[in-house]
Amino acid sequence: MNNLPRPIVIENVLQYKMRGKVAYQSYLPSSTALNVTYVKHYDHPAGKGYQRPVDNKRSTDFAIYLSKGDDALFTPILLNAAGNWEFSAYDNIRTSYGRLVCKGKASLMDGQHRIGGIERYIQETNSELNIPFLAFHHLDEDEEIQLFDTINTKAKGIGTSLSKYLRRDSDEYSWIATELITRPESPFHNIGSIVGKRSRGRHVTLQNLYRTVHYLFKEQKMLGINNEEKYQIALNYYRSIKDIFSKEWIDYGEYRITHIVCLDALSIAGSKVLTKSMNDRGRIDYNLMNKHVKKLSSMDWSSDGSLKYLKGIGGSKSLAIDLIDMMLLS
Repeated sequence: MNNLPRPIVIENVLQYKMRGKVAYQSYLPSSTALNVTYVKHYDHPAGKGYQRPVDNKRSTDFAIYLSKGDDALFTPILLNAAGNWEFSAYDNIRTSYGRLVCKGKASLMDGQHRIGGIERYIQETNSELNIPFLAFHHLDEDEEIQLFDTINTKAKGIGTSLSKYLRRDSDEYSWIATELITRPESPFHNIGSIVGKRSRGRHVTLQNLYRTVHYLFKEQKMLGINNEEKYQIALNYYRSIKDIFSKEWIDYGEYRITHIVCLDALSIAGSKVLTKSMNDRGRIDYNLMNKHVKKLSSMDWSSDGSLKYLKGIGGSKSLAIDLIDMMLLS
């Protein structure tokens, strides 16, 4: 099952040791990688399978990512050659640099969705990709399972907030949210967290703000406005709210105005306010916007009041209806 009809040679391989284990690093043409690797699914007949079924959406998403061209970089796949790959150095001087002769397939420990996406991509584009890999010379089945478990349960991702920060130059809402946290004039400057870790006083993450800004600009009339203008609109809208509720804004424990459920409600309602405040030239009349926002001055944001049990996006949408009524219909 895991034998190859004939040996496959991989050139330009670096051999080294990792914690006493012999390992190899190099790259494979994608067509070769598909032939020289296999996946031990959880229902493997040998009883030592561990991989979950492939998620077709994740593989498709990766194929779409690859279609972006030269900017679509990706990390090496992780393999267990299980003793089926033999290394030979090119010469006696470069003893750690040479070729691998693959007499059997290697188990794919990490990267099955990348491989699935690559397979789809090369089929649809009739192209070839170089796939970087790190392969252990030999792990027994228990070591292989333990490493897979460590990778998928112990290792932590960078988090959605930091991810948004890293994308700020290519995604408009990531940029606006980042500016709202980092610029000193913003009402979120002292209560926001870039990296997504909440701490005392910093309870609004970049991911939270990304979503709430998206709600603010969801109306069709906002689509043609550039990033800097949107930032200024968001800044003025949220700052107008903070000016009215300055005490509530900084007291997270006693008041819910900066809890995410309420910020989202303010943004959903704000999208309606902004369209009502837009003049014939497609610009926001800030005096009119502030006039609408000031109608919220009687709103009770206390944590023990009517908002005490408000939760989730359903709660945000429900509250937004009341806020719209207060700002636009009264």
